[in-house]
Amino acid sequence: MTTAIDTNVIVALWDAEDSLHRVARAALDKAFNEGTLVISGAVYAELLAAPGRTEQFLNQFCEDAQIEVEWELGPNIWKAAGAAFQRYAARRKRPNGAATPRILADFVIGAHALVSGYRLLTLDARVYRASFPKLEVLTD
Repeated sequence: MTTAIDTNVIVALWDAEDSLHRVARAALDKAFNEGTLVISGAVYAELLAAPGRTEQFLNQFCEDAQIEVEWELGPNIWKAAGAAFQRYAARRKRPNGAATPRILADFVIGAHALVSGYRLLTLDARVYRASFPKLEVLTD
């Protein structure tokens, strides 16, 4: 089984002070033992965006953790991301709609996992379950 990893899992893993550090580590270990780990190019870009991070660091981390980066996102992924983002925007406009603003990258990450037939490991399951009801979402 292939597991796509959301940015927030790796960020929590890297920060031993993060309250979700242990959860992220255990969830990654479990997913690793069950199959292949991947991140989309969108996750790679978000991880690289933090001040002080370098491509060398990130590439070495992915190699050491045996995480593949899937750079190519075909048209079906982009279309699924756009459709999910559109539905999210409509939900936000409703009274008592979605409270937390989301960015397009979240929907690209979810669409990548869904269209590729992967499950998604995230620490923010609510947005993915609402936006991609057919996606298998793991939280631990």
